[in-house]
Amino acid sequence: MNESAPVPIGIVGASGYGGVQLVKLLEDHPKAEVVYLGGDSSAGKPFFSIYPHLEHSVDLIVEPIDLDKIASKCQVVFLSLPNGLAWKMAPTLLEKGCKVLDLSADYRFSNLETYQSWYGGERTDKQIAATAVYGLPELYRDRIANAQLIGCPGCYVTASLLALSPLFKQGLIVPDTAIIDAKSGTSGGGRKAAINMLLAEADNSVGAYGVASHRHTPEIEQICGNLAGYDVKVQFTPHLMPMVRGILATVYGTLRDPGLVREDLLTIYNAFYRNCPWVKVLPSGTYPQTKWACGTNLCYLGIEVDHRTDRVIIMSAIDNLIKGQAGQGIQCMNLMMGWEETLGLPQLSFYP
Repeated sequence: MNESAPVPIGIVGASGYGGVQLVKLLEDHPKAEVVYLGGDSSAGKPFFSIYPHLEHSVDLIVEPIDLDKIASKCQVVFLSLPNGLAWKMAPTLLEKGCKVLDLSADYRFSNLETYQSWYGGERTDKQIAATAVYGLPELYRDRIANAQLIGCPGCYVTASLLALSPLFKQGLIVPDTAIIDAKSGTSGGGRKAAINMLLAEADNSVGAYGVASHRHTPEIEQICGNLAGYDVKVQFTPHLMPMVRGILATVYGTLRDPGLVREDLLTIYNAFYRNCPWVKVLPSGTYPQTKWACGTNLCYLGIEVDHRTDRVIIMSAIDNLIKGQAGQGIQCMNLMMGWEETLGLPQLSFYP
């Protein structure tokens, strides 16, 4: 393939919010070109008939999902599908030479029994699944660069892990004291008809869901356990907020050394993320807001220590559809292709 030519990209599951965000970001990517949009429920429709505001820039037709055709046209394929579908497609695409980035939960777990216990269904792709690399570049950059199959974490997990990782890697908190209180905009629920997403239901209201049973819990525990070197349990409670985009995760943990002060934590976090262009550790006494990250691939981290309770408090803000989904996938793609990690990704938010 001509190295100067753009890399052909396919998106399977293009009609959802993650899919349209991928289309938008890849339209601005200098080394990539979307050549295939796939989705059985929308097959045959011009993409702009689903998203009319893109008529002037996207002239592709949504095609039926045909793995042979996808592999013949695409070098990189994003699977933006509901859980339980990607694992049925990825092995064929990989066999035909594609690089595959899965935005669902199918390839996020090193232990498929854990996946099956939380998501259900039987898996027949264990050998392929064993080759998948977890798609959080701030932790696994080198492995991602050499991978063919990426399991990208979702928005809640990304915000939570970027807050928690230094604490577990450096052994800074007492085991099993981590608590995650996370809040998301309604776009995190996808583009589907659901009563709780109606304006009349979601506006002027905040509510928790998935309490003590959310599927992201074992994923967070898996990565934190890998960092800590022992099995980890976390308390994770998500909430739906009356806004469209954004996640704010506030994380608490009891410090092993109660003598640590905020400036110590700032030093540790700045060192941990010193080579991570998409993580911004805020100055002392500054706490992030979701609006700051809106429209960008950035994660903003604020840090505080409560000496009355001996707890550290980390606040993490991201755009759930970019750093929490499509942007993170493109960040991983950039690494897989040997490009600059920041290529084609937005760094400045829309504000206010």
